[in-house]
Amino acid sequence: MKTPKDKSDAEWRAELTPEAYRVAREHGTERAFTGLYWDSKDQGTYRCIGCDAELFSSETKYDSGSGWPSFYQPLNPANIGEESDTKLGMRRTEVHCNQCGAHLGHVFPDGPQPTGLRYCINSASLKLEKK
Repeated sequence: MKTPKDKSDAEWRAELTPEAYRVAREHGTERAFTGLYWDSKDQGTYRCIGCDAELFSSETKYDSGSGWPSFYQPLNPANIGEESDTKLGMRRTEVHCNQCGAHLGHVFPDGPQPTGLRYCINSASLKLEKK
């Protein structure tokens, strides 16, 4: 059985919208204040657009003022991977889905307590399973 990490580029393109493909597979970023979930107040579980892995809960979502959905902790930390990103001439920490490798966004150390983290995530990488 094929896993999400084994999908070909053509399979990803067939399954995702052009915007979701650009963000999740090509490490793109949607413009601030334009994504579906940046100001959503709906309750539920945010899942990966590529493989349906549980990533974040609406209970940890907050308005960071950044224009992207922001969370102070993952629902299941094992589903989130991190790696260094220096593409824009600054040091950031990129986050991706550990199940399928989809680019999610970045995590910053300027979030609220109890974690002090701000997971700044692209709406195009998420789908909300409403409660």
